[in-house]
Amino acid sequence: MISEPVLSSNVVVQVGIVVRDSDRARELFARILGTPVPEVIETSGFDQARTVYRGRPTEARAKLAFFHTGQCAIELIEPIGGPSTWREQLENHGNSIHHIAFQIRGMERTLGALESLGAETVQRGEYTGGRYAYVDATEAVGAVLELLEND
Repeated sequence: MISEPVLSSNVVVQVGIVVRDSDRARELFARILGTPVPEVIETSGFDQARTVYRGRPTEARAKLAFFHTGQCAIELIEPIGGPSTWREQLENHGNSIHHIAFQIRGMERTLGALESLGAETVQRGEYTGGRYAYVDATEAVGAVLELLEND
């Protein structure tokens, strides 16, 4: 029996990797993939991003770089701001895969459904044109899921 899906899409749009040195990682990934080195994007502070980490406002910021590899992008994330899920991952596991991301519709409904399955929302925030949330589903499925919802 197939049940109603929790996510409004089953297409993976991104794999996020936390790194200590985004400049070095960008150069190495570009050589591996045979692509140009992507630009670095710095995320906004709390005043614009409204980032909440483990229930508390935070100045979590990061340097981001994206390798567009077809349907699924590789996102490199170097934490540079306050407490965050990115910094936690880096401190506990070093350079490592942080999440898999899905483009969704209905952020609140989706978060509620995932939480009812035992997953925990660990960080959420806003970006120009949308919002994101990281849901720790490691115990159930072995991964942190990122939900991306564009306006």
